[in-house]
Amino acid sequence: MITSSPFDAFNRYEERHGIPRDFIRSVNAVEPDTNAWARIERREVGADEFDRLFAEESERLGHRIPGSDVLSCLYGAVRPEMVTALDRLRDAGYLLACLTNNVVGSTGDRPDVDDAMSRFAHIIESSRVGVRKPERAFYEIACATAGVEPEEVVFLDDLGINLKPAAAMGMTTIKVVDPGSALAELGAVLGLELT
Repeated sequence: MITSSPFDAFNRYEERHGIPRDFIRSVNAVEPDTNAWARIERREVGADEFDRLFAEESERLGHRIPGSDVLSCLYGAVRPEMVTALDRLRDAGYLLACLTNNVVGSTGDRPDVDDAMSRFAHIIESSRVGVRKPERAFYEIACATAGVEPEEVVFLDDLGINLKPAAAMGMTTIKVVDPGSALAELGAVLGLELT
C-alpha cells in the first residue's frame, strides 16, 4: 500500500513478454501455502532456489518465467499520499505497524522506501518471522510485537485473503483497491482527515 502495487509491474512484464494478463498471480495462487512464493516469503528458500522453483511452477502452467524476473517487479514507486497519511496518523498518536510479506534484501538500495518505512514503530516481516499473511500466527506475532489486542487494530491490505483472518480475530479491515478510497475509509473509521 505504501508503494505502487507489484501487480501492475507483473502486468507490464506479462505484456512485454506476450504472457496472458495476471498469469504471474495465477501461478502464485496454485498451492498458495507451499509454492515457491510462500516459501521465499517465509525464508525457507533463497533467491537462487526461488528463481528455479518459480520457473518450474510457471512452466507447468504454460509459461516459463524465471523467479528473478518476478522479484525484480516487487517494489514500485512510493505513493506520496500514503506517506502524508502515515505522518498524520503518527501525529494523531496512533501506533503504526507494517505487516509485510517480503523477501529479505529485495528492495535493494531504496532511500525513498527506507524513509517511508521509518514512520512505522514496528515492521513485521514474513521473511524474518517465518510465517506470512494470511497465516493467523503472523497476525498474532504482529499484535504481540505492537502490544495491542486485535480489536484495537485497523488493518489495511490489497488482498481479501489477507483480510479474512484479521477480521476473524476481531480487527477492523479495509481492502485497498484504490488508495484514495482506502484512506477516506480509514479516516472515517478514525475520525481523521487523511486525504
